[in-house]
Amino acid sequence: MNQIPPAIADPREQEARPAHSNHVGQALRRVEDAALLTGRGSYTDDVGAKPGTLHAAILRSPHGHADIVSIDSADALKLPGVRAVLTGADVKAWATPFAVGVKQPMEHWCMAVERVRYVGEPVAVVMADSRYLAEDALELIKVSYERLAAVVDPEEALQAGAPVLHPAVGSNMVNERHFSYGEPAAAFAAAERTVSLKVHYPRNSCTPIECFAVVAEYLSGDDGYDVLSNFQGPFALHPVMARALKVSGSKLRLRAARDSGGSFGTKQAVSTYIVLLCLASRKAGAPVKWIEDRLEHLQGSVSSTNRVTTIEAALRPDGEITALRYHQLDDCGAYLRAPEPATFYRMHGMLTGAYKMRHLEVHNRVVLTNKTPSGLVRGFGGPQVYFALERLMQHIAVELGLDPLDVIRRNLIAPDAFPYHAPAGSIFDSGDYQASLALAVDKGGLAELKARRDGARAEGRLYGIGYAAVVEPSISNMGYITTALTPAERAKAGPKNGANTSATVNVDALGSVSVMIDSVPQGQGHRTVVAQVVADALGLQPADIVVNTELDTQKDGWSIAAGNYSSRFAGAVAGTVHLTALKVRDKLALIAADMLKVQPDQIVFAGRKIFALGDPAQTLPFHRVAGAAHWAPASLPEGMASGLRETVYWTPPQLKAPDENDVINSSGTYGFLFDICAVEVDKATGKVRIDRYVTSHDAGRILNPALLNGQVRGAFAQGLGAALMEEFAYGSDGSFLSGTFADYLVPTSCEVPEPVIVHIETLSPFTPLGAKGVGEGNNMSTPVCIANAVADAIGVADLRLPLTPTKVHALLRLDDPPPSKPRAPSALKAPAGGHALSMSGSVELPATPEQVYAVLLDPKALVKVIPGCHALERVGENHYRADVTIGIGLVKARYAAEIELSELDPPHGLSLGGSGISALGSAQGAGRLRLEPAGTGTRLSYDYSAAVSGKVAAVGGRMLEGAAKIVLRQLFEQLGRQAGGQEAAPPQPWWRRLLQRLGVVK
Repeated sequence: MNQIPPAIADPREQEARPAHSNHVGQALRRVEDAALLTGRGSYTDDVGAKPGTLHAAILRSPHGHADIVSIDSADALKLPGVRAVLTGADVKAWATPFAVGVKQPMEHWCMAVERVRYVGEPVAVVMADSRYLAEDALELIKVSYERLAAVVDPEEALQAGAPVLHPAVGSNMVNERHFSYGEPAAAFAAAERTVSLKVHYPRNSCTPIECFAVVAEYLSGDDGYDVLSNFQGPFALHPVMARALKVSGSKLRLRAARDSGGSFGTKQAVSTYIVLLCLASRKAGAPVKWIEDRLEHLQGSVSSTNRVTTIEAALRPDGEITALRYHQLDDCGAYLRAPEPATFYRMHGMLTGAYKMRHLEVHNRVVLTNKTPSGLVRGFGGPQVYFALERLMQHIAVELGLDPLDVIRRNLIAPDAFPYHAPAGSIFDSGDYQASLALAVDKGGLAELKARRDGARAEGRLYGIGYAAVVEPSISNMGYITTALTPAERAKAGPKNGANTSATVNVDALGSVSVMIDSVPQGQGHRTVVAQVVADALGLQPADIVVNTELDTQKDGWSIAAGNYSSRFAGAVAGTVHLTALKVRDKLALIAADMLKVQPDQIVFAGRKIFALGDPAQTLPFHRVAGAAHWAPASLPEGMASGLRETVYWTPPQLKAPDENDVINSSGTYGFLFDICAVEVDKATGKVRIDRYVTSHDAGRILNPALLNGQVRGAFAQGLGAALMEEFAYGSDGSFLSGTFADYLVPTSCEVPEPVIVHIETLSPFTPLGAKGVGEGNNMSTPVCIANAVADAIGVADLRLPLTPTKVHALLRLDDPPPSKPRAPSALKAPAGGHALSMSGSVELPATPEQVYAVLLDPKALVKVIPGCHALERVGENHYRADVTIGIGLVKARYAAEIELSELDPPHGLSLGGSGISALGSAQGAGRLRLEPAGTGTRLSYDYSAAVSGKVAAVGGRMLEGAAKIVLRQLFEQLGRQAGGQEAAPPQPWWRRLLQRLGVVK
């Protein structure tokens, strides 16, 4: 095994510099804060656009699965200010499908071509003088669809007769691989006991403050495309984008702004939109800008893969695991979008986790469903693996009657085993897992928590404690994804491996230092840490260092591994910056030695000065030595080139391609977490309350404790959301049901307790600074740690995230009291799929049943009654065509609707049914109205059921139910007025209704 010796600090510096002057390891404040916290950051939307730049809006599919019969954009193009409309026909003429990581005849274009496969898939792009005009034009595009059956459950997608998303593939399974390491069959045959568990990990995603942003320009002549975007990498997707655009890599100039408002993995998926907006610019003949809104981001950007895992362990009676077996099924959504199936294989080399078992068997399958394509989400692959593995560890303890902590301790890798070679190939560089566990137990007060548990249970309360031991990989091996291919397929394609990182350090003629890196930050504090590293190497202060985090693929140093992902910054990026700064320092030392007439090994850098060791009188200002390389190049030592600019590329040499036995060291370095969670579950509500959360980390050398703990807190908050709140929900027809924060709940500061954070440091021998990653760990460990605590509290093995109060309450199997006023269930059934809505009730109207009934049958009167109705046209007996605008929250849609009245029983009642379609979704429903005298008026009773899909459905159940109540109230108010001979009043604006409720106005 090749190792890189640690290059942490020059001993000459340690001798000459007081300990307090070493900036690495200090909790310095972020230099980014002044801009970020005062709203002065420079984001993609802040960068000035060229005159004539158009704005884009994207028409998205309202259906989960449908053939596109026709697209008519003629009316949209007639709207003043609309310049062009891009459709699938243009895309097919100017682009190619994206490259796919496995060998399958599927086509994934940047826009739907002939068929849509998930709700939210782009169908057309409008380019106009403003975003407002572009959005208005979307409603004028007429798309005819032929709906197809959809499949959203990955296990159902594998069954015979399931709808097939890509007919050329022939099935929905697009990748299957079997792996065996050691002798798992023999180990299971000899096992004294086996324990297995089936778990489901749900779909969830990230909610960065800044959504996707792209400014694209098709250049004149044969110059290709220029793009400004908040793309985070990996830049392995750059050649994928260039190939899709049919240009060489040098003709796709990709630039990143200085700042990005969060990502957590999701902004790799903006790559699809980069290609789409490049083609939009080509169609419009002008630069095009697109800023994604929140509804688009939740509905159509990216999510983690949902995974079904059956995991089994071969055991000794004391709980020691001898072998492990995985059967894993990943749901990647409608397309296998690059870099998928990365979620599966990023963790492949370390599927045994922190445990010392030597025998492993794995069966992986990748399936497609009618859902948003999956991609990188913080910790990608880790939450899914550890939810299965650590749930199994807790289940083993229950099945064998052992303490879960003892089972973990018994199986942990021993401290003297490092560097440890996991059976599937990962090389764990350093660690002391037992010490990290002991630190968490001690500093986290586990004894106290156990006492609390005993006391709570004695009182009949539900209190549990859970654990999770997690190895955190960082610096992804670019070859790990090829493990999805067979050895023969890999041999044919050629090897892929390594993790190239680049950095540039420049010193100008005045001695000012600037640094360029190949990682585009999303708020972590890259500029701060880089300044600390360079300041230490050159004897300067961090304030002396200017760090440029913009990236331009036409002029900056980068490689396909560039980007901000897989926690590569501390180990790879900061480490490469250190190596680059040392090269600059070595050159400066040669210049200073020549000027001071001493040997280069006697030169010391400290206090913004360069001097001879042991002779402080022999001192030169840093800027004077640096200036000599610019102002007096003829005076430099013989053979030395002028200037002070160095670029270094670095890759861990132990990151090799997978071998013929599928052994792969999937990451460059490996940290460790041990978490403890104590929860109490409310019997009445099912709500989970976190009493205490403890997390112990080994991230190697800590570069900045404040920023490191910030990463821990952020990942913990995100992991808590995955555990208790967040899930992408879909209807059976592929309708997306959680497209606003009303239904896709995310934790706020009110729901996130302060964790107890403790650290140990075991330096990595494989990174230049001894650092490992830390940004993703708690998003891997926290969901399962909380789940284990809940399992301990309620004694249930089959837990499915998120553990919402409703789910937990159902698991408690407690009988609810009967409702105070039971109501007969509706005889109507909601249409299949979509977001189902049902409502029953009654209202008093100031008119007779005959008057009300007459309005319902008179189209001229009815058009004044239906809220948002622009026109009502009779097309048959009691059959109408309507033009209706309905607004729900932020979503406003204009529907072309069909309404039919039936089962007429004048003046006692009637049935009505209808359907509608708009640019933002479809709707269908049926209901029954009953009229009976009530004093001098009428009691109207209603019972209806409906389903909506597309962007309207995405606003979520809570908002839809509330909106439905408002629309019904408006309809009945208007109906009563019209039937009573009064002029129908326009609906009151929301603010006036609020003031009326508050009693401010009448």
